[in-house]
Amino acid sequence: MSWTRFAVGVLCAFSAAAQDPKPAPFFPKADYFRYIFQKPEARVQLEEPVKLRDYRVGDRLELSLRSYLELVAANNTEIAISRLTVETARNQITRAFAPFDPLGIAQFNATRNTQPTTSVLQGAATLKTLSQPLNLGYQQTLTNGMQYNISFFGQKFTTNDSFAVFNPQFTTNLRFDFAQPLLRGRGGSVQKIPIMVARSRLRQTEQNLKDTLLRLVAQAELIYWRGVELRENLKVQERALELAEAFLKRARRELELGAISRLDIYQPEFQFAQAQANVTQARYLVAQQDDLLRRQIGADLDPEIRRLPIVLTEDPAPPTGLNKIDAEAAVARALTLRPDLKSALQALDIDELSIRQARDQLKPDFALTGGYTSQGRGGNFLERTNVFSDTGQPSIVTRLIPGGVGDALDQLFGFGFPVYQFGLRLRLPIRDRQAQANLADALVARRRDTLFVRQVEQQIRQEVLNAVNQVESAKEGLDLSLKALDFARKRLEAEQRKYELGTSQIFIVLQAQTDLISAESQVVTQSVAFRRNLVNLLRLSGELLEERGILIQ
Repeated sequence: MSWTRFAVGVLCAFSAAAQDPKPAPFFPKADYFRYIFQKPEARVQLEEPVKLRDYRVGDRLELSLRSYLELVAANNTEIAISRLTVETARNQITRAFAPFDPLGIAQFNATRNTQPTTSVLQGAATLKTLSQPLNLGYQQTLTNGMQYNISFFGQKFTTNDSFAVFNPQFTTNLRFDFAQPLLRGRGGSVQKIPIMVARSRLRQTEQNLKDTLLRLVAQAELIYWRGVELRENLKVQERALELAEAFLKRARRELELGAISRLDIYQPEFQFAQAQANVTQARYLVAQQDDLLRRQIGADLDPEIRRLPIVLTEDPAPPTGLNKIDAEAAVARALTLRPDLKSALQALDIDELSIRQARDQLKPDFALTGGYTSQGRGGNFLERTNVFSDTGQPSIVTRLIPGGVGDALDQLFGFGFPVYQFGLRLRLPIRDRQAQANLADALVARRRDTLFVRQVEQQIRQEVLNAVNQVESAKEGLDLSLKALDFARKRLEAEQRKYELGTSQIFIVLQAQTDLISAESQVVTQSVAFRRNLVNLLRLSGELLEERGILIQ
């Protein structure tokens, strides 16, 4: 059988680009607001089956194995469901980048306060104040572990306090703080461990999906060959019916001529009735299998296509001249190609990352901290006299120098009133049992997954060797069934000639016919069994998709 390759859109490309996080909109771009405030479309629109009409020939649906598998890959619901696991794993990568997402903070308050005073130093009999602070902040964690925070504080403060020098008073403050880990959590190799784990899990999910695809394609192909087998068996039963009908006509003619007795006609009549029942049963089995074929290719979803009869064009007879399979070479190919083994090996990579992360958590939390602050002040300056008079009279404003928030900002960005801060911070666990247990669990998981890899390798070897034996056994069984068929034909011919010469009895001829039909049916069964065992071997060796020309993209 000659195969031409066709692409199957069931997996995303296995490349580094596919492992990057999904692009997230940035504030204040327009797509940010659309993404945040637009209501997501929760309704799912299912696509109609595709390519079915490409294989419609007249009033029937003709399917070769290649075209059938192409339709399975395009329309099979189980494959479509399995494909979504990759999308979930890719979302995990996006989620792993979340700790490095910046955060903006904005807060504004307005507080008016009226309170009785208890001291002349409060500057009024009833003190009234209005405070309007504004806080702006931006904070982020860098990939090397540094955490920094930039904050701006601005406040307008108004009061009736007779001692106030600035009223209203504008205060501004710009601050930058950072904390750089020196031991625990230091460096991008540690900070990016969750991202690397998510990417490893994506690769593992891709291999799991490929393994699922192998299983589903093999299952679909077995259903196809089962359909071929039932059709061939139907043909065998129809030939048996023709033989039984012809022999019954001959027996009735002989009965009319008196060549046989009335008692000898019952056996041919029973044989004919049994052949009719077998044909009817075979037709029902074919119809039932066709329904399963329609589901595999999505034809059951199309009201027009599902009414069409299906014609399977593949010949169940295996190709001639097949060489003996090299079992060790098949095992070697399976150990290279099997996606379940690759998935198990990918788990070891995840374990290594978990061990690195657990070891990092054992280190003391030692960090370098620092900060810088710039300050500003502004507002209407009130120059006062008689501030502390012995008479208790309020102070007198002698001069007002206008000012406002601009003065406070000029001082702020003039950096004339700086505050510097540097320090070291140490958090030393005297005894950290949780971190010790986490490391121990990671080491146990590494050992468990290593043993699991060996178990999978042993299982693959056993499965492939069994599959090779089954293929060879099916090949031998087919050869024997072909020889038995040849003998059955020769025996029937001999018994018919003997019957014509009067040296054989009618029931012996009927038994020879039954044996011939059984031999033909056995040839069909063994041919399809060889096909099934070969499909099973290709699946277990991981070669099925390549052999069937299915490209994963």
